[in-house]
Formats: sequence, C-alpha cells, structure tokens
Amino acid sequence: MKHRNGAIIILYDEEKKVLLQHRTDDAPRRPGCWGFFGGGIEGEETPEEAVVRETKEELNYTLGKPKLMMDVEYKNEEALRSGTLHIFTEKCRDKSSLKLQEGQDMRWYSIEDAKKIETLSQLHIDILDFVKDKI
Repeated sequence: MKHRNGAIIILYDEEKKVLLQHRTDDAPRRPGCWGFFGGGIEGEETPEEAVVRETKEELNYTLGKPKLMMDVEYKNEEALRSGTLHIFTEKCRDKSSLKLQEGQDMRWYSIEDAKKIETLSQLHIDILDFVKDKI
C-alpha cells in the first residue's frame, strides 16, 4: 500500500457555503465525484505549503492564512493508498478571482446540501460535519 499525505482546503463564503470540485470523468482517483480542492504533499513541503500550492494550481487563487482544522488518517483499499489528510479552512475573500483549472465544475453548497450529493464520500461528509460549526 502506497503512503501519501495530502492537504485540502475548504473555502467558504459569508453564508458559510463551501466550494466543491466536480472531478473529471477521467480523473485517476474518484472520477466524476464531488469533493474538496487539494492534493498530495510533495517532497519536503509542509501541509500548509501544499494546500497553498494546490489551491493556486486548481483555482488560481492565493490563500491568505489557511487554518488547520484537523488531521485525518485514511486508508483506501481500492486505490491501495493510505496516509494523513490535513484539512484547512479559509473564508474566500474574492469569489470573482476563482478560476477552475482542474475538474469539470465547481459549485458553492450549503453544508447540508453538500452532504446530500451522492458521489461525496463518507469521509468528506464526516469532515463537513466536523467543520460546520467552526467556520
């Protein structure tokens, strides 16, 4: 099993809606599913450096001061992967500057509506439950 640590960002707005990414149908992991923006930690990057880089790559958005909310150990038998997922949050300062550069769509959802998305994983739902009163 391959060990890979990752970092994700939960961007939220003034209404506490969260931004989700709809992955492409040919994505190497979780094709066609909805989820958070972010990705793997590379080399000697810190989790914060990784989430800043991934957000810039995927949304052309520069994070200010992302807040580490939790770390989650995960194990994905199907993908033969395990590791630690570092979850960050930040209030979006300028929605107009967001530009989707990875995935087929992005959309703002209330946390309750996001949890109803069929292709949102149980891990993502659990993370939303954890952060919903903290953002």
